[in-house]
Amino acid sequence: MRVASTFRWLTSFLFPMITAALVSCTGQGLPATTTVTVEGRAFQCRISVTEATRELGLGGVTALGENEGMIFAFTDSTTRNFWMRGCVIDMDIAFIDPFGFVTAVHTMPKEELQRPDETENDYYTRLKRYPSLLPAQFVLEVSPGTLAQLGVKRGTRVEFDRDLLKKHAE
Repeated sequence: MRVASTFRWLTSFLFPMITAALVSCTGQGLPATTTVTVEGRAFQCRISVTEATRELGLGGVTALGENEGMIFAFTDSTTRNFWMRGCVIDMDIAFIDPFGFVTAVHTMPKEELQRPDETENDYYTRLKRYPSLLPAQFVLEVSPGTLAQLGVKRGTRVEFDRDLLKKHAE
């Protein structure tokens, strides 16, 4: 009898509590990575759906595997600009509209990091901007040269769970 009551307690109280705690730690059920497929090639991408993670992006990352990247999601679709703040590696970027179509592609070379005598404003001002050209809700970053190698251009379809990312974008 004691085993049955302990089991009921575990399944009705403890497991849901642990599950809730784990879900809250991973962003309310959002996995840490998702698969993004471009021209038949699958990338395992880190997910960025909050202002804090979007601001950090891949800054400080020293290497990306050939099938790795980051996918950014926003709450809306608008023209956007990205820059290489704190980035120490070159990368490719594709801006993507709410329907999964590329609006712009760029290769972004790393830039000199902020100098000790440089103000935040001066550093921010000197960084080159890479525009979406058309409204975009998602942004994909992968290793440099990858998107050109795959023939990605404006209008290319990118496959990923857009609904999941839209749901969690803040």
